[in-house]
Amino acid sequence: MRLVVGLGNPHLKYKNTRHNVGFMVLDAFLKNKKIKLKNKPEFKGEIYIDKDFILLKPLTYMNLSGQSVNLVKNYYKIEEEEILIISDDFNLPFLKLRLREKGSAGGHNGLKSIIQETGSSDFKRLRIGLGSPEIETIDFVLSKFSKEELKQLEVIYKDTNEIIEEFINGKTYDSIMNRFNSNNESL
Repeated sequence: MRLVVGLGNPHLKYKNTRHNVGFMVLDAFLKNKKIKLKNKPEFKGEIYIDKDFILLKPLTYMNLSGQSVNLVKNYYKIEEEEILIISDDFNLPFLKLRLREKGSAGGHNGLKSIIQETGSSDFKRLRIGLGSPEIETIDFVLSKFSKEELKQLEVIYKDTNEIIEEFINGKTYDSIMNRFNSNNESL
């Protein structure tokens, strides 16, 4: 069983904010799938279950994402190596994708929470570049994408959909990283 987690903040006021790009990527993936939302409030998130994988949007707010991830991980007995976390990264150029096998939180509070709650940093990462903030970091990540930026985001959904598809179908993350990290070098 593989778990794909898109990070973001719940509630409409955070819709289309930079910090919610993980939610947006999962929504784009789900758009053409026939996977239904399972109402399981005990997991503190929106959960979509298929026979071989689970998609999760934690509804705990970013800084507590690890609670939801850990609940799902433990209930379904998922190993950290079988988890892919999709998050924003303002240290990357806008729209640049960076895939990593494991690592630190890199200053991201959602990743920090997941590491704390699971006790491991051995999960896969798909980080999506927001570009460098020209304002206070917290104001930047909680600001909404412009209409033009939302159109530009559509371009990466093809790649993020393929990354998720390959991951849930059991392709090695090393091969996925080799393909998509090199495809994305020009950004």
